[in-house]
Amino acid sequence: MSYFLAIDAGGTKTQCLLADETRVLARASTGTVKLMRVSEAEATTRLQAMLAELSATADVSLAQITRTCFGLAGLSSSAARAWAERVVGAQVAGELRLCGDEEIALDAAFSGGPGILVVAGTGSNAIGRTATGEIVGAGGWGPVLGDEGSGTWIGLEAIRAALRARDCEPSRDENRSDSIGDSPSLLGEIVQHWKLGSLSELVAYANHRSDVHPATPDFASLAPVVARCAERGDAVAAEVLHRAGEELATLVALVAQKMVAQKMEVAFTGSVLAQIAAVREAMVARLAVLLPASRVRSSAVDSLDGAIWRARQIGLRPLHSSFVAE
Repeated sequence: MSYFLAIDAGGTKTQCLLADETRVLARASTGTVKLMRVSEAEATTRLQAMLAELSATADVSLAQITRTCFGLAGLSSSAARAWAERVVGAQVAGELRLCGDEEIALDAAFSGGPGILVVAGTGSNAIGRTATGEIVGAGGWGPVLGDEGSGTWIGLEAIRAALRARDCEPSRDENRSDSIGDSPSLLGEIVQHWKLGSLSELVAYANHRSDVHPATPDFASLAPVVARCAERGDAVAAEVLHRAGEELATLVALVAQKMVAQKMEVAFTGSVLAQIAAVREAMVARLAVLLPASRVRSSAVDSLDGAIWRARQIGLRPLHSSFVAE
């Protein structure tokens, strides 16, 4: 009996499953192990605990694993690659296949075949595989330099747009005051979500003034807040979500251009596209203009399906990739 381990380590959470040749035997999850977000010690503790839980649930020793596929966000970092090889190698037997988390999602959608995958969760990027197996991509440059259309981008853009809308209001003494106002608003919802007390605290926290709040602001956590405000009719929130979808469509079009492809199947994954219909619909509408011959799948792919597919393949050829993701 052969046993296979699949790990999907994204920017927000880490999931894994253990399977034999035909069945999934157990699943487990933990927080992110991405080294750009947590320390190496914390990442190691989380990964080891998750794998121990998985092994106990499946009643299969990690020493019995035939092959592991580890899809890790930020794999372009040599430190992240070395860490993954060291920690998994010390705990799990068998062959280890490391690849980017977006690559296992691509395999979940197309099982090694051609197509384009757009990812929008904490971060964002698009990746495509040509008929000859070449991997190309766009985006994925991180929250400061890119990640357009992602949860982080939506949160940050929502604050910017709401503050700009506030500045555009008719001049009045309280316009630049610390008051958010009594009626429900996008800024008010954000202040409440972050458990802050005023507009000045929001500005200080978002600009990461440690004397006000020691923690780094989690802009991605604001995406559901923006979505709720848009559903209630907030025009600023709705416009941000629409722009997010169009930004993601642009990433897909850039990948299609590199692939020299006009007719291509497009899949998606990540919490933003899976859970926020307004973003997904805006992306599909824009793609109908940019790539009218393309077809977008109706539901999100599960990246773990790609990781277990890759773990089960014997003699899988190495990825030929010109894409470097954040």
